[in-house]
Amino acid sequence: MALLQIRVDEELKNQANAIYNELGIDLSTAVRMFLKKSVLEGGIPFETKVDQLTLNAILSVDKMRTISENNGNSELNLNKINEEIRKARKERKNKK
Repeated sequence: MALLQIRVDEELKNQANAIYNELGIDLSTAVRMFLKKSVLEGGIPFETKVDQLTLNAILSVDKMRTISENNGNSELNLNKINEEIRKARKERKNKK
C-alpha cells in the first residue's frame, strides 16, 4: 500500500468531507474511488472543458501578448501603458 499526500484548501477539504460523510464514506475512500474510476475510464472520470467564451478570451490574450512581444512592448507595465495613453492623448489634442 502506498501513501498519497495532497495539499488542498481547508475549506474545500471540509466541504468534501461533509458530502462524503453523508454518503457514508471517508475522504480516503472517495479519493481511492476517484483513482479507480480514472483507471477504468482511461482518464479523468468526468467531463472537463472550458466554455467557448473563456477559451476565446484566453486565445485573445495570448494573441495580444504575442503581438506585444513582436512589437517590443512586452515589458510594459500598467503605469507605462497609462503613460503611453496620456502621451497619445496629448499629441492628438495638440494636433487639433
